[in-house]
This record gives sequence, structure tokens and C-alpha cells, in this order.
Amino acid sequence: MTALTETTYVMLRVVSGSLFVMHGMQKIFGVFGGHAVPIASRLGAAGTIEIVCGTLIALGLFTAVAAFVASGEMAFAYFLSHAPHAWLPIQNGGEQAVLFCFIFLYLATQGDGKASVGG
Repeated sequence: MTALTETTYVMLRVVSGSLFVMHGMQKIFGVFGGHAVPIASRLGAAGTIEIVCGTLIALGLFTAVAAFVASGEMAFAYFLSHAPHAWLPIQNGGEQAVLFCFIFLYLATQGDGKASVGG
């Protein structure tokens, strides 16, 4: 791995993890233009996964496991919330879920990487 590859990997991990945390905070705390939902609901569970896994991913701690769980959550979200409206993500508003799903799947295969708490 080149130094540039390592640096861009860290940037991808930190930025995607941080954005995921923000999505969870929208659901749990109603911040950043979101609406708080009950924690014991499906969206509350999603928000909890997003905050916990996003934090772990951004920090580079247990990245493989956290990213795998986050990827699964995004696949679940896509097929449950977006796919019933239309097949293509561009038609059903699911582009973000698909991108998060595949970014996290990639991170799950690469692990913590450099500049991480766990590595």
C-alpha cells in the first residue's frame, strides 16, 4: 500500500464513519434537521447502530466488524425502505444507502488501517 493509498483510506474511513454518526444523531437526538424517534423502534435501532458503528469506523476500532454490521444495516434499509418504491436507486431515493452499504463493505474487508485506535 502506498502512502497516498493509506492516507485516502483513512480519509474514507473517518469521513464515512462521521457521516454515519450524524445520520444516527438525526434519528436519536433530532439534530441536524432530523426528528427524534423512539429508541425502541426500528428507526431507533438503526440510529443506535449508526452512532455506535460510525464512531468505531471513524476511530478505526473494530472496523471490520463495525463496517460489516453497518453495511448490513444499509442493505436492510435499502430493501425495506427504498426498493419497494422502484427498482433503481436513482428512482427510489436509495443512492445514499447503496453507497454507504458498499463503502462499509469495502472497509470491512480492509480493517482498521493506519491512523486508527485499533491498528
